[in-house]
Amino acid sequence: MTEDPAVRGGQKGGRASLRSEKVSAAQIQVYLKGMDYPATRQRIVDHARAQGAPENVMHYLERLPEREYGRPNHVEEEFGKMKLVST
Repeated sequence: MTEDPAVRGGQKGGRASLRSEKVSAAQIQVYLKGMDYPATRQRIVDHARAQGAPENVMHYLERLPEREYGRPNHVEEEFGKMKLVST
């Protein structure tokens, strides 16, 4: 069985608990691999969904500010800001 990189550490749970599971910038980048930049939020969301990103990862990507992201680290920076606000 292949381990899902977005659900590590033995965490289990149904659909309701997915958003509460920890998500890291590295896990998000797993689903953005092969993404061509610059990219809009919608292109990032569509790419991650096509790569099979789970709900907890999509939760953050769908809330990225609508703008053009020039590089992967720009997505990581916005993710970091969201994580600070949500903790």
